[in-house]
Amino acid sequence: MTAPAAMAGLAPEIRLDNVTIAYDRHPAVHHVSGRFAPGSLTAVIGPNGAGKSTLLKALVGRLPVAEGSIQRGGLTARDIAFLPQQASIDRSYPVSVLETVLLGHWHRVGAFGRIGRAGIATAREALAAVGLEGFEQRLLSTLSGGQAQRALFARVLVQDTPVILLDEPFNALDTRTVTDLLALMQRWHGERRTVIAVLHDFEIVRRHFPDVVYLARRLVGWGPVGEVLTPENQLAARRMAESWDEQAGFCHVDQTDHHDHSGHASDAA
Repeated sequence: MTAPAAMAGLAPEIRLDNVTIAYDRHPAVHHVSGRFAPGSLTAVIGPNGAGKSTLLKALVGRLPVAEGSIQRGGLTARDIAFLPQQASIDRSYPVSVLETVLLGHWHRVGAFGRIGRAGIATAREALAAVGLEGFEQRLLSTLSGGQAQRALFARVLVQDTPVILLDEPFNALDTRTVTDLLALMQRWHGERRTVIAVLHDFEIVRRHFPDVVYLARRLVGWGPVGEVLTPENQLAARRMAESWDEQAGFCHVDQTDHHDHSGHASDAA
C-alpha cells in the first residue's frame, strides 16, 4: 500500500517552548523546549515515570499544557495518528480485525459516514501489509499480542496522517513482529512523515532511530542518537529520577535561560 503523494512529506515542524505538563497541579514534564523537524524519526526515552507517555498525549492534544506552548504548524488532532500502549486498549469488546482497521477512516468520514468499497479495500491492503491477510473476520480479542499490534499498525496505515505517535509499540512482542513493525516505521520515515515513538530498548534506538528525546521529567538531551544516548546522560537521567518529588509544585524558569534543543532529522527518504 503506497502513501498518497498528497499526504507524504507534508508534516510540519512541531515546536515545544518551555512546556510543562501536569496532573492535578503536580508537574510530570518540566520546562521542555525543542523541535521535531519535518519528516523526522525520533525515539523518546527515559526512566519509568519520566513523562514520556505524558509528552505524547500532550503532542496529540489529549493533555493540556500547564505552562509554555506546543506549536503544531497548523496540525489538528485528525492529522496525528496516536497508538497508545497495548495495556491501555480494551480488547474484550467484540469487534473484528477488519472493523478495527476500518476505524482508521473515522476522522475522514465521521461516526455516521459511509466508508464504501474503496475504504474497505484500503483496510484489506493494510492488513496484508502487516501480515494479517485472512484475519479480517477474526475477533480482535482472539489474537495474540503481536497479531493485535499488527492490526493496530494497520489501522494507523489507514489513518494516513503526516504525524504518527507510538507509545511503547514493541512491549512484549516477539522478535519477528518487532522486525516487521520496525520496517513499517522506516517506510513511514521514508515517506517523510514525522514518527515519534516511546521506547525502552536502547539497542533498537541506536540501530533504527536517528534522533532521540531523553526525558527524566526534565529534558536530559534532544538531538542525534550518538550525541544524546551517552553514559553521561544515562547517569544524569538516573540521578534525576532518584531525586523526583511526587508532590512538587510548579517551578518557574527564567524565559531567557531555558535552552531550545533542535532535533536534527535525517534528510534521507
